[in-house]
Amino acid sequence: MPGTTTRPVSDRVKQALFNIIGADIEDAALLDLFAGTGSVGIEALSRGARSVLFIDNSVEALQTLKLNLASTGYTAKAAVVRADALNYLAQPRAGVFDYIYIAPPQYHGIWREALRCIDARPQMLSAHGNAIVQLDPKEHSEVALSNLILQNTRRYGSTMLAFYGQANSTTSNHNGNTN
Repeated sequence: MPGTTTRPVSDRVKQALFNIIGADIEDAALLDLFAGTGSVGIEALSRGARSVLFIDNSVEALQTLKLNLASTGYTAKAAVVRADALNYLAQPRAGVFDYIYIAPPQYHGIWREALRCIDARPQMLSAHGNAIVQLDPKEHSEVALSNLILQNTRRYGSTMLAFYGQANSTTSNHNGNTN
């Protein structure tokens, strides 16, 4: 169920995302930044993800997220943290993830800052992991990164998904594309 202060990802975009990721989501660890009501992370759990760490700063969104986890039965595979996503990424204990989903408020450039934080600590992504940014195509631009590279973009109306992987990886976790 959506909250009143969040704008969940559309079903079309969410379905496309998981069609791209495919079976690679099974047994994967996902970090859902700016998680809102948890739609993407809960979908990952329903498709066999090992665990999801949900990060959001909104008390209301996190209350809705916890209700959504309870109603779907995925509470045991999830951790919910109230934190500023950028501050969380700067912490050494952030963890290692196969996927990091970044869906911040639009038109503030926050997605670039999140990518830069991950780029500064590439060990947060597993060797073939992906940071996936959800943004408005009008907001997309190149980001100077040292350890991550843009591997793929997909556009669905007013939503774009941008897939970033390790620059030193020879394969990616999405759709069989290689660097």
